[in-house]
Amino acid sequence: MLLEFLRHVNNPGFGAVIFRRTAEQIRMEGGLWDEASNIYPLIGAKGREMQLDWTFPSGARITFDSLQHEKDKFAFQGAQICGLGLDELTHFTESQFFYLLSRNRSACGVRPYVRATTNPDANSWVKRFLEPWLVVDHPFFAKSGEIRHFIRDGGVISWSFEPKQDSKSLTFIRATLYGNQKLLERDPGYVANLKSLSLVDRARLLDGSWDVVEGGNLFRAEWFGFCEVSAIHAAGPTNRVRFWDLAGTEAVGGNDPDYSVGVLMARDEDGILTIEDVQRVRERPLGVEKLIAWVAQRDGSLVPIRMEQEPGSSGVAVIDRYRRVVLAGFDFAGIRSTGDKTERAKPLSAQAENGHVKLVRGNWNTDFLNELAQFPTKGAHDDQVDAASGAFRELVKKRAVDLAFS
Repeated sequence: MLLEFLRHVNNPGFGAVIFRRTAEQIRMEGGLWDEASNIYPLIGAKGREMQLDWTFPSGARITFDSLQHEKDKFAFQGAQICGLGLDELTHFTESQFFYLLSRNRSACGVRPYVRATTNPDANSWVKRFLEPWLVVDHPFFAKSGEIRHFIRDGGVISWSFEPKQDSKSLTFIRATLYGNQKLLERDPGYVANLKSLSLVDRARLLDGSWDVVEGGNLFRAEWFGFCEVSAIHAAGPTNRVRFWDLAGTEAVGGNDPDYSVGVLMARDEDGILTIEDVQRVRERPLGVEKLIAWVAQRDGSLVPIRMEQEPGSSGVAVIDRYRRVVLAGFDFAGIRSTGDKTERAKPLSAQAENGHVKLVRGNWNTDFLNELAQFPTKGAHDDQVDAASGAFRELVKKRAVDLAFS
């Protein structure tokens, strides 16, 4: 995309704007600004990093901008953007995209046009927009690079093989990492990085799949190995942690409340994770406290205990009570989670898929694997996933600290 608009920079009236959803994405390491700084000065362009724009000797300009919030699109009311670029199209909303199309106009002599790049996302509006290229039985099915024409009226898109009055042309060109031979030569390890991702992210980013969706894809039972308790102690894992995800409701009648779950996880010197024990209960807060205190005594004082801290003053109060009363004398702390549950689970998913997670045989194994196999499914329990993800994050964090001080 950075090279695309250079074909018109000898036209003094030409202007292009390349959008990312946030300004931070433009400025991030190896992002649009960094890459443009490697290219544009070679043909005499002058850049202004504060304004995020480049001016070429003819007077033509290429600007970078963002649309972090939905309302930001109205900042371009009245704008004339001859070359309109959108990097990572699935990050933008449908209304942002089509509103910007109304700004794609110019009298500079270059026919206004749009270029966009994207990674696949089966849940995005972009997949619906690209159905002629992605759905094989679509009535206007198109191969990669073939052109189709559309008219959008009231949010409804009508397709045709040939141009019609007021229609716009569109094509979609598939690409994968393996088509970028220069990148593979410069960074051959990048393929390995993508292969180490979770099943869903790898299918999207490496294989270019528009069909894979979250839900039953993050974990598979066959990814987990099994071992005996004796093998754990013989291996002498260097790190252990018990992570709790709390719920405070008991099962009454036909209700199906969340569980309070505590996952005990170990990590050895080779990075192999072992889930040694899972405790799961549906009780009122006092019953949960008694279980956690009993489990702490059984695990021993050398095992750190971490607990997800809910937002707000109530979360602070719960952690404070556990620190002062329930778990006094233990290495205990509350942890505030960031990001959604699925994103937090993906690193553990990648470890499991690569065969780096084992389970100690126990009567909890079946329920644990069943829950992971259907995660994230709307309405299904995910408490064991949350606790296991939290334990893994804490072990990784501790490992990073140990390495820093070794």
